[in-house]
Amino acid sequence: MLIDLKDMTQEDLEGLMVSWGQAPYRARQVQKWLSKGITDFEQMTDVSKDFRLHLSQNACISRLSLQKRLISQDGSEKFCFQLADGRAIESVLIPEPNHQTLCLSTQVGCAQGCRFCLTARQGFARNLTVSEIINQILEVRALVPGSNISNLVMMGMGEPLANFDNLVKALTIITAPWGLNYSHRRVTVSTAGLAPLIPRLGQSVRISLAVSLNAIDNESRHRLMPINQRYPLETLLAACRDFPLLPHRRITFTYILLKDINDSVRQARQLARLLRGLPAKINLIPFNPHPDLPFERPSPETVLTFQDILVRAHYTTMIREGRGQDISAACGQLAGDVSSLPAGSLN
Repeated sequence: MLIDLKDMTQEDLEGLMVSWGQAPYRARQVQKWLSKGITDFEQMTDVSKDFRLHLSQNACISRLSLQKRLISQDGSEKFCFQLADGRAIESVLIPEPNHQTLCLSTQVGCAQGCRFCLTARQGFARNLTVSEIINQILEVRALVPGSNISNLVMMGMGEPLANFDNLVKALTIITAPWGLNYSHRRVTVSTAGLAPLIPRLGQSVRISLAVSLNAIDNESRHRLMPINQRYPLETLLAACRDFPLLPHRRITFTYILLKDINDSVRQARQLARLLRGLPAKINLIPFNPHPDLPFERPSPETVLTFQDILVRAHYTTMIREGRGQDISAACGQLAGDVSSLPAGSLN
């Protein structure tokens, strides 16, 4: 079986080079070209012809296959990629005023069962490999010439912390100067609340943390997010307090607002009390409706009132409008199958 070089850190590559009788510096050469997104060993122009032949006989440069590409009216783009085993994942490119954010998947499907999420409805198939996580970045870069992807968010399909080892290895490559060289301040991992792994994540890599909260008491969160039955709010928030933060950094708590479920004045006040003492900022996400999900979006007035209460309690609170709703690319709408979507702008 050929070795997938994109699954390897520089340390792994150095060990591989030495095992092949090569000098360790070969690892830096190879990694430089992989990070540029090359697709063929012959593109490694500063590597000898004999070594390029050796690489082609013993290793591979893995890729994802674009199955479908949809462009939203708001400029967001959704990419459905087919994996080597025929399964599919989705990534979303979100335009911002001065940059672009890429939302990455970490699993095929999801096992967490959150009731407001379409991905949960398809169940869990498997974890993504390191290369499958990284290749989403490289493929979108190639598909969108001139793109300025400066921010990465692990908020696509799957629960990132449930794929912990591959996630950490991918993040190491993504943020390392010898890898893709993304600023750790611009890489965010979102979790539904796998509490024991939250401090461990911060000890393993330097990134930003987002926690999907969505309720202010255990009874409500049990109904919305089954993971809360394993790790209730008290356990989750204790883990957040143990997450090692850099100076002046805060944890982002995302809160999907569901009409008449978690959007009342009382619940806003309780949320402010719940997060007291934590270095927190809050992203409010009005629910992105879908015919297959049994929830409704609250009124704009309700959303603004909820925000105002949190701001008055001295929390930085942003309203994050769903991008790409017309192509099912908004938060909670990724499902790895775009065959049923309206064509829109389709490549």
